[in-house]
Amino acid sequence: MTSDSEKYWYNLRTGAVEKGFESPAIDRAGPFDTPEEAAKAPEILRERSRAWAEDEARDADWGGSSTSGGRSDAQ
Repeated sequence: MTSDSEKYWYNLRTGAVEKGFESPAIDRAGPFDTPEEAAKAPEILRERSRAWAEDEARDADWGGSSTSGGRSDAQ
């Protein structure tokens, strides 16, 4: 198993691919196994963000659409 200090990171501030902990953690996305994968970090992050948003929307909707709204037919 490779340590994170030996993996590749995408620098969110500069757009550069880095090996190891070159930049502060707040500026890094990763780790990635290859420099090519790290270079695709913006696309990967967008896709994961979209998927998470869809999951959250699905979770927020769970069980919420089957209520009757408190309406009663009894008089």
